[in-house]
Amino acid sequence: MELRELAVEVAKVVEEAGRLAYQDQMKPHDLNVPHDDRRAKTRYSSEVDERLVRYCHERINAIEPHPCWEEVGSDRKPGGLYWCIGHIDGAINYRRNMPEWTVTVSLFEVDGDGRDVPILGIVHAPALGVTYMGARGKGAIRVRTTELGEKREKIMPSTTSTLADAVVSFGMSYFPKESRRALETASAIAGLPTDIKRVGPVSMDLCKVADGTYDAYFEPSLHSWDVPGVSAGAVVLREAQGRLERWDGSDIMWGDSNDVVASNGPIMDELRPYLR
Repeated sequence: MELRELAVEVAKVVEEAGRLAYQDQMKPHDLNVPHDDRRAKTRYSSEVDERLVRYCHERINAIEPHPCWEEVGSDRKPGGLYWCIGHIDGAINYRRNMPEWTVTVSLFEVDGDGRDVPILGIVHAPALGVTYMGARGKGAIRVRTTELGEKREKIMPSTTSTLADAVVSFGMSYFPKESRRALETASAIAGLPTDIKRVGPVSMDLCKVADGTYDAYFEPSLHSWDVPGVSAGAVVLREAQGRLERWDGSDIMWGDSNDVVASNGPIMDELRPYLR
């Protein structure tokens, strides 16, 4: 199936999975669990996650079957295609009844040099009524559901040329040392951009750089469990003609931890000295 057509069909599955997860979020659930009862804290969203991933696996493989990126591990073969289906991106937001969470799917291709390259990405935010999709060489679009109907539009990053005029977003981990790096970086640029945002999740932040809502986004220490959200958002950003790289300017390494920065392009040189 041609990539653009495949993206549209997969987006339908992701949107239906998101609708089911949204219904679960709207049901009453108890957030008042003991501070040290980690199992109780995670059980609610974990159960939803399991159903969501299982649903997407079954429906997507009925459209076009490929192995799962996470399951095959180092056995990925040059020329192979692999689905990467994420758990809820923004699980804390989901548990806390906030609307900023997403369902993500990407498709990886392994090139002739053995490098993993995401070539299709879907990011759907059910509570916000917005879906982003991108496919290699086909551009990126945003689909918004409004009271006036569905609005489908091609997206592109902002043209903001200076950090002083920029709106910058950042993300941070729940690990103290990693969070400290993010906050120290945000503190270092405080007062330079027009505004600094912290909302998340990573997939949504990348898409908001892609559509010009933000001019840049940075986050240190993204891990293997972040790959589904980052890869899906990366395709959307790349196809919208935005930039995504490591803080040191190198390419994202999908089998490793990454300090990531996304931008519209023009403000990257001004922002980079603060990324340490």
